[in-house]
Amino acid sequence: MSELDKMISGEIYDPSDELLSKMRANARKITAEYNRTSREQKSERFKLLNDLFGHISGDIKIEPTFNCDYGKNINIGDNFYVNFGCVILDCAEVKIGDNCFIGPQVGIYTACHPIDPIERNSGVEFAKPVTIGNNCWIGGHATINPGVVLGDNVVVASGSVVTKSFPNNVIVGGNPARVIKEI
Repeated sequence: MSELDKMISGEIYDPSDELLSKMRANARKITAEYNRTSREQKSERFKLLNDLFGHISGDIKIEPTFNCDYGKNINIGDNFYVNFGCVILDCAEVKIGDNCFIGPQVGIYTACHPIDPIERNSGVEFAKPVTIGNNCWIGGHATINPGVVLGDNVVVASGSVVTKSFPNNVIVGGNPARVIKEI
């Protein structure tokens, strides 16, 4: 099994693998180009994002700066907006539904590191996917941790740290995030 296959399947993998290193370098090249574009360069922006992401279902707008690990593991629905400074660490799949809006400085992370210090210091990693349903709004400076699944119509309050999954139709907030209100 390749290191890429291990990464995608959630197993321990070596991120210094040659293919993974090339994939990250390509993502950094594309995001650097994207981050230098202006709003008026719509077709160039779409082409870059189409080359970067695994799948785009429709209209997406991402304000620079945007950064990710691989890009190919990010799948985005229609009518998607991301404000400034978003980081998506997509070592595992990040699936985002239709009509989702992400505030500034949001982090969505799939990357995990071993708890054991000897194993962690060896450089190996593992990853857990993140799924965000349809019609979600994630407030500025929120963090979505590995393995989280957010149902449809979820609102994440600004500054929240989401460490577990939440069902449809809730507002969550805090550190760690908890249900504040049902919608």
